[in-house]
Amino acid sequence: MRRLAGLLVVPLLLLSTAACGDSGSEMKNGAPAITKGAKFGETPTLAKGSGTPPKELKVVTISEGDGPVLKKGDVAQVNYVGQVWDGKEPFDQSFGKGKPFDVTIGAGQVIKGWDQGLEGKKVGSRLELVIPPDLGYGEQGSGEKIKPNATLVFVVDIVKGTSIPPSATGKEVAQDNKDLPKVGTNTDGKEVAVTVPKDVTPPAKLVSNYVLEGDGAVVKDTDNVVVKFNGKTWKDDKTFESTYATDQSVTWPMEQLSVKGLKEGLVGKKAGSRVLLVIPPDMGFGDKEQGTIPANSTLVFSLDILAVM
Repeated sequence: MRRLAGLLVVPLLLLSTAACGDSGSEMKNGAPAITKGAKFGETPTLAKGSGTPPKELKVVTISEGDGPVLKKGDVAQVNYVGQVWDGKEPFDQSFGKGKPFDVTIGAGQVIKGWDQGLEGKKVGSRLELVIPPDLGYGEQGSGEKIKPNATLVFVVDIVKGTSIPPSATGKEVAQDNKDLPKVGTNTDGKEVAVTVPKDVTPPAKLVSNYVLEGDGAVVKDTDNVVVKFNGKTWKDDKTFESTYATDQSVTWPMEQLSVKGLKEGLVGKKAGSRVLLVIPPDMGFGDKEQGTIPANSTLVFSLDILAVM
């Protein structure tokens, strides 16, 4: 099964960047030189690496920012360009696409070289990462442009960093409908209980109710939202996926949510809130089985909106 968290996270390498031409072989500080656009915010052009690439992660601070230091669990918004060590053009970049890329530090949602290279760095910094194969895509490579055992080179601008709270902390809202699931109200960051009522027919329409009502930014359909959730199927009251199993938040780009009920249930809700979502089959996965989720399932979510990016 493609886990929901993975299904809805933008891949790091989009493999869609246009060629930028041969920039020659030029080195600086043991890494390919930036030949154009060297300043923070400018679109950089990288030289081709020369010689034997380093076997360990190399992090060069091109310019240091004065913002907060990124720590594990923070969500960083970055712009980047990526190139293989002996390449002449980028295989991917976010520069010029109008929106930074979101990455949760230390969550294992991107290659290890990124997690290790970004942690401890200041917001506002420009970094160059030289990532050996064992911290990149290893023996498998990725797509046509990243061959097996490739050393990767990235220039990364850390645009913003957001510390993510462990739990929603809003004002408790009464759960007085006995025909709907009951959601726990703990705010300690631990598993949130979801209890589906027995011998009750699930609602035919989408339910999106506050359990804890926060006072943060209102979610728009163009935002990225940082969430924790516990997802169950109504029929058997069993969890099919929970972020609490790994104690990590996930970031969902609203524009790319594939489950209609999740998108409509989140839009208009406020950051800092916990929401009960009951999603009928026609707004979920419909008549298609998804791993342990049977076809025509009504889905139930307890969902904490931790931040709006």
